[in-house]
Amino acid sequence: MSVLVDSSVWIDYFRGTSRDNLVTQLIDESRVTTNELILAELIPSLLQRKLPTLVSLLREIKRQPMDIDWDEIIRIQSECLSKGINGVGIPDLIIAQNAVQGGLNLLTNDKHFALIAPMISLELYH
Repeated sequence: MSVLVDSSVWIDYFRGTSRDNLVTQLIDESRVTTNELILAELIPSLLQRKLPTLVSLLREIKRQPMDIDWDEIIRIQSECLSKGINGVGIPDLIIAQNAVQGGLNLLTNDKHFALIAPMISLELYH
């Protein structure tokens, strides 16, 4: 099964601070997937730091098409707020929705994904 790797994991991976072996294994097994939103979060900083080779490599990763269901995003955000789960950004809700739509597990370092996972049947990769 492919794994959608969140920008939080990529940032730590580029810094060499977290889950290096796991991400490398997923890359070696051709199981890494990304989407346009995650690339939009990562690429500007990499270009600013003059790392075009890394940008090129990221752009070669298989991409999960995005079909944003805005009504579902509103429902999830409303449920989060009603349960006191504040601070979950719309981009993260879109990433979570994209993983569910694609039948992908999500690899992330952001703890709030664990809070919203039961609401949308999101499978987190550990």
